[in-house]
Amino acid sequence: MAEADGPAGRPLAGSRILLIIGGGIAAYKALDLIRRLRERQALVRVVMTAAARHFVTPLAASALSGDAVYEDLFSLTAESEMGHIELSRDADLLVVAPATANLIARMTAGLADDLATTALLATDKKILIAPAMNLRMWLHPATRRNLERLRGDGVLVVGPNDGDMACGEYGPGRMAEPLEIVDAIVAALSGPTALPLPAGPLSGLHVLVTSGPTFEPIDPVRFIGNRSSGRQGHAIAKAASQAGARVTLISGPVALADPSGVSVTHVETAREMLAAVEAALPADIFIAAAAVADWRVEPGAQKTKKSAAGPPVLDLIENPDILASVARRGQGRPRLVVGFAAETENVIANARAKLESKRCDLIVANNVEPASGVFGGTTNAVHLIRKEGVESWPVMDKTEIATRLMALLSRIVG
Repeated sequence: MAEADGPAGRPLAGSRILLIIGGGIAAYKALDLIRRLRERQALVRVVMTAAARHFVTPLAASALSGDAVYEDLFSLTAESEMGHIELSRDADLLVVAPATANLIARMTAGLADDLATTALLATDKKILIAPAMNLRMWLHPATRRNLERLRGDGVLVVGPNDGDMACGEYGPGRMAEPLEIVDAIVAALSGPTALPLPAGPLSGLHVLVTSGPTFEPIDPVRFIGNRSSGRQGHAIAKAASQAGARVTLISGPVALADPSGVSVTHVETAREMLAAVEAALPADIFIAAAAVADWRVEPGAQKTKKSAAGPPVLDLIENPDILASVARRGQGRPRLVVGFAAETENVIANARAKLESKRCDLIVANNVEPASGVFGGTTNAVHLIRKEGVESWPVMDKTEIATRLMALLSRIVG
């Protein structure tokens, strides 16, 4: 972590920070943030929401800041001088830490139903927020929309980070550490009106993902295909983008919207998918999550009719092996090649064999028996097969699997 203090001395000395503490378990970090700011001779005033008082006390915040803590919009003493206006006007920067999903939503809607939101609405100064919430709340489309709107309004954002959470889950949603927020405050006070988006663990990398099934035509009406919905592959592409990567998604026919922030190429057959993958290379990480049909036929020009001679005989032709083709490349091979193994029996043994035969670095194996509900469902249970061993994850949402997989891959590529 870079120190906010540079050779020029203490860039925060005399800066006036209005810190708004939201109601979340991460509020305890706000106390350390006050201490870090005061160490750098910043002047800190604190506004606490009613929910924040369930996690930290006004007395603790007041002792650390050396000033009163403001809580009540209708304080007669302060409001005789329009206290919420003065608080905003007197600050050089407003910082919201933690910025909960609820507080972010209220900011987006322009509500002013307590002192915190009223001060935020009444200001003409820069606002920096440090989001903190459960990973599912962070990944929810409503939260993503709210953040995009706030960024469009000029609100600056620092974090959140990946990590273990108080709820027992792991993923994005941990509030940035106090020193990270201090650095963002220095940048906000000395830099342009908008901070760059925080760098994720996969920033600067190109991640190439395949997703969904392939459809191999028999005739203009019928096809050979797999049951994949594409949910897992699309979730992986989205998680990679949220981790900072430049993402290319090659998708077979699915009934899913394209993930935002991702370059998507739509294909239908295995040969089209292979061509799209080769065109998208080079990549740092290749993740073959698509359920590619192993065989195809030479399709008829017209619909095949029933005949007294019985059903037609289909001469199957083996499709190209996209995973093996990429994994066995010499020059230009991705640093990390990840395959998927959809099995109905001997899941781990078959996945180990696939790891060896395809020459990839990691296999994500799962049981796709009909009773599992994996195909078309929203949950999955996977085994991660590497030369070093097997790591088994419990049943969880496919979005969470994607998030945890990105955290693992970022550690591997280092």
